[in-house]
Amino acid sequence: MRDALLFVGIGAIVIFVGGYYASQYTRSSQEASDTIGIMSALTLRSPVFENGGSLPARFTCDGESMSPPLSWSGVPLGTKSLALIVEDPDVPKQLKPDGVFDHWTLFNIPPETTEIATGGTAGVRGASGTGKNQYVGPCPPKEYEPSEHRYFFRMYALDTMLDLAEGASKADVLAAMEGHVLAEVELIGKYKRQ
Repeated sequence: MRDALLFVGIGAIVIFVGGYYASQYTRSSQEASDTIGIMSALTLRSPVFENGGSLPARFTCDGESMSPPLSWSGVPLGTKSLALIVEDPDVPKQLKPDGVFDHWTLFNIPPETTEIATGGTAGVRGASGTGKNQYVGPCPPKEYEPSEHRYFFRMYALDTMLDLAEGASKADVLAAMEGHVLAEVELIGKYKRQ
């Protein structure tokens, strides 16, 4: 009888401990799910082109080469600054060995900011691929393939301000952001010269 009671007691302890750890795992999974939900809430859009759609010529070298209007929402709690990087990964290797051209780098954008107007800017301006601290409009060379290039507008919500000066390169910004990204989102525009 004593052995039976001991067995039942040990069984109850095992069930209790197992239930406790199962509830902790469920809570951790829920917290992770909630965090992913927060991270995926950041959105980036433009009223002048759809994600995956064509950029109007006005915002390219065939037009005024001004920055397109952008707006965003869903900046997560704890964000201290935002960064925006725009790059073209379709540059012919004959022209640029890494195949990427940096069109726009902005950082230390205040987290309460929700838009950049046409031709506008925000935060601190980093260097573009031309070395200038400004937006450079898409200008894919006609004589090379692909003739239509993709332009990735990537926004990052950061848990810190970046200790960088105006004119910092995209590489400097990416290095300084490492380990500080709370959320990120991308918007893709395309352009082919006529």
